[in-house]
Amino acid sequence: MTTASVLLTVSTTWGANSDICDKDDRVGRSMRNIAAVAARELRETPSTRDQALLIMKDWIERNSDIRNVRTDESFLLRFLRHKKYSIPMAQQTLLKYLSLRKFYPSIFRNLDSEDPTLKEIIKNGYIAVSPVRDNKGRRVIVYNMGKFDAIKFNCWDMCRAHIIIYEALMEDSTDQIFGFTHVGDGSGSTTAHVTSWNPIDFARLLKWGEQSMPMRHKEFQLVNVPSALKYIIDFATSKVSNKMSERLHIHTNIKNLQNNVDVSCLPTSYGGHIPLQDMIKFTKELLAEKRKAILALDNMEILNTKGIVSTKKPGNALKGDDVSVEGSFRKLEID
Repeated sequence: MTTASVLLTVSTTWGANSDICDKDDRVGRSMRNIAAVAARELRETPSTRDQALLIMKDWIERNSDIRNVRTDESFLLRFLRHKKYSIPMAQQTLLKYLSLRKFYPSIFRNLDSEDPTLKEIIKNGYIAVSPVRDNKGRRVIVYNMGKFDAIKFNCWDMCRAHIIIYEALMEDSTDQIFGFTHVGDGSGSTTAHVTSWNPIDFARLLKWGEQSMPMRHKEFQLVNVPSALKYIIDFATSKVSNKMSERLHIHTNIKNLQNNVDVSCLPTSYGGHIPLQDMIKFTKELLAEKRKAILALDNMEILNTKGIVSTKKPGNALKGDDVSVEGSFRKLEID
């Protein structure tokens, strides 16, 4: 059993609460039905999985435009499950993923959980993974904008904190199948949080991220969103697919959030059952466990993007995207 799994199973700091135990037992029972969920939602069966993996491996070995790409099941199933076993679409997503990593090396390369900046951001609790899945079996990721020091750190540091955690979670087969619930708290946002972003990069990362990162984002539940941050969120939803924007929900107070999210997965500060420090501890353990695998991703390369079927490739301007904000978000103010 892995370190993170042990922490989830035996932690008693919050596990003494009988409601949590009941919830965890219920989710545990659903875990035994993973194959059924994969078949129903992703069209996955043992035969289709095995055949698709063989095709993907053969394609990678024959593709001279990429080098040192992982061919283990965990990695390839990210893309196959994300695209519900459409092999051409899975191949395209893999190429786009490699291209995005190449275009933004400052975000994707050398993602080391021992890096002092990343360690401090995680320690402060800006982004944390809940050790308890929700009642739909999904992994819950919690964000608190007020715990990100926008004076000391910049937008790229924020991105790196997101990506290192996403890469760690994407290694998990259950997460690949059930997907993710994101819970964000906008309280504590300042002008510095907004103005650190250039809107071109912001729009580009949103569009390419949705197309390139093989994650099943099932829900985005946001609370305490100030007006200026709401403006940025509206800008963001205009750059992603309708399907993704429809999964975004903004709540005016904690009570509304609790009515839409399984509270057993939330920190105690949101009326949940888990102290934030336990979430942070779980996140640190997860990153330590996956550290070598994440660093090894740097060995993969895309040598030529000609195989990507797209009119826009990394390195080109966002022509036709009509990025409506010029230069930066500097005119916005936080109420």
